[in-house]
Amino acid sequence: MANWLAFRRFLVMLSVGWHRLLAPQGRPFLAFLPFVFMTWGVGYAQQRIPVILSTDVGNEIDDQWTVVYLLTSPELKVLGIVSAHAPSVSPPAAHTTYRILLDVVENRLRMGKHPPLFEGSSLPLEDRTTPRPNAGVDFIIEASKPFSEENRLTLLTIGAVTDAASAILIDPSIVDRIQIVDMGFRGWPEGGDEFNVANDVMAMQVILESGVPLVVGSGDVCRAHLALSLDQAREMLRGRGPVAKWLWGEFLAWYYRYVKPIRKNDFSRPWIIWDNVVLAYVLGMTTHQTHPRPRLNDDMSFEHAQTDRTITWITSVDEKRLWADFLSKLDKYQRTHAVGQEEAQAFVP
Repeated sequence: MANWLAFRRFLVMLSVGWHRLLAPQGRPFLAFLPFVFMTWGVGYAQQRIPVILSTDVGNEIDDQWTVVYLLTSPELKVLGIVSAHAPSVSPPAAHTTYRILLDVVENRLRMGKHPPLFEGSSLPLEDRTTPRPNAGVDFIIEASKPFSEENRLTLLTIGAVTDAASAILIDPSIVDRIQIVDMGFRGWPEGGDEFNVANDVMAMQVILESGVPLVVGSGDVCRAHLALSLDQAREMLRGRGPVAKWLWGEFLAWYYRYVKPIRKNDFSRPWIIWDNVVLAYVLGMTTHQTHPRPRLNDDMSFEHAQTDRTITWITSVDEKRLWADFLSKLDKYQRTHAVGQEEAQAFVP
């Protein structure tokens, strides 16, 4: 209880939409940090899980689903969201993903008051010892300071982990205050090439070598549990309001462009909402195993050696429970918020 009382004194005061006073990079907000960790969400139970999200939203469609799920989950105390880079968005990459993130939060979810949004690094690490300072990294470090080994802040990473690694390089003591829940790698025990990890291999090497508590939801688990066919996505989102209509439009456009074979009416292939695996974990909808912590080679394969350090590996997701929870929260949010503008066009950066 004492930890929670101390923590509540430092919760982020994000009412009144202070983010609107910020430059896109979010730097002016940092001046308020010494006295703003106070009241975000104090009306909820103390058991709410404090989290920060790092996302390459707009790289494909799954991040959009995860941002919606995150911000409609009252169990989670979202302290902030940081945009991440990806090679498939226009440069500067983290600025592009920041603009898309802003569109999702303010135009799609119509949130007038929301956690602060920060622009992260637009480039991967140059080497394993040099961080890439930016507003998102500054925020992660400052937001972690009220936390401890017994009461950790959870950093959800669903893109390149450049900003998480930079925070560790700038302030190595942060490993005693945070845990990282990451969507990455192909599977256990090989590790393997996967989009998020490939976008900054050195950053993931920094994280694995740092000893920070790390939970991984791999591609193999996401394929097995978070894949949706076109018909499943349609039925799931049909008639569920403007946010669902927008998510369906994103899914449909992506499916026709990248999943369905060209000039063939073959709709058998599903697409995967990869990034929801991190929320499944923090919301208690996964099984997992603990393994000796591997080292990461430059080719993204794991090297297994004897060590006392560990890694937590997600082994399954209760997808029925997850999708029911997602839809229930989406329905409730749209009943209680003036989302409107079903006809709005998709944001094009």
